[in-house]
Amino acid sequence: MTFHGSVYSKVLGFKTGISVFAPDNFVEKSRCKVVYLLHGLHGNSQTWLSDTMLSVYAGDSNAVFIMPEVGRSFYTNMKHGLNYFMYIGEELPEIVKNVFNISSKREDTAVIGCSMGGYGALKLALSKPGQYGFCGAISPACLFISKYLEQLKKEGQAWAAHSPDNAAILRDFYAIFGEDLEYNKKDDIFSLAKEISQLKKKPKIYAACGKEDDLLEENRQFNHAVKELKLDYTFDEWTGRHDWNFFNEALQKTLNAWKN
Repeated sequence: MTFHGSVYSKVLGFKTGISVFAPDNFVEKSRCKVVYLLHGLHGNSQTWLSDTMLSVYAGDSNAVFIMPEVGRSFYTNMKHGLNYFMYIGEELPEIVKNVFNISSKREDTAVIGCSMGGYGALKLALSKPGQYGFCGAISPACLFISKYLEQLKKEGQAWAAHSPDNAAILRDFYAIFGEDLEYNKKDDIFSLAKEISQLKKKPKIYAACGKEDDLLEENRQFNHAVKELKLDYTFDEWTGRHDWNFFNEALQKTLNAWKN
């Protein structure tokens, strides 16, 4: 089953895009697993289905794949915008449970994302370790958000002048974090990782990044940093760029890591 449509969110105050994929026989099985697939900065609710082989990789997973849409919000409750983290982490799971025959067990619940969505997946899994048993972070961005905010405070206007994309991202960050680019540890992936490191229930995390990706060094630094924590964290890297060729291959490996 493949579905593209919209769902009304009370949190957001409007209908927002959503795509759903499930194996054809999922109705016959009791309490399917659920995977929340999060898009990147330039994506939407249909990107995973249009740009990857999800329908092939997910065929034997006994899972419903939920693909929401959050614009360029970085899966955050925005200072000047909408509460997308609340929508994705609280409201959407309740909607999904009311519509589909899915399990509510954390071991049956996964969140996976690429780029901005990789950041969002880590943020959700580490903020709500009792809700997600598995997290897949494909080429995740902003792993050390405090560093980004400090750099933008000092050099934001000069950096934005280099390209329209940079300027758009700076506007995004002003909307998300406010004009002062205020730091909040709830948005900091490493801070969240440290907070849950002593808990008994922690998500299994699989992260990957391409060797030609501009985010590789940051991902390597994060991998090194979390080795000091008691997390079930695996980092993988191979030839690839920050594009859908790599994301597609990484999706297959991520789903295999989840199944195993």
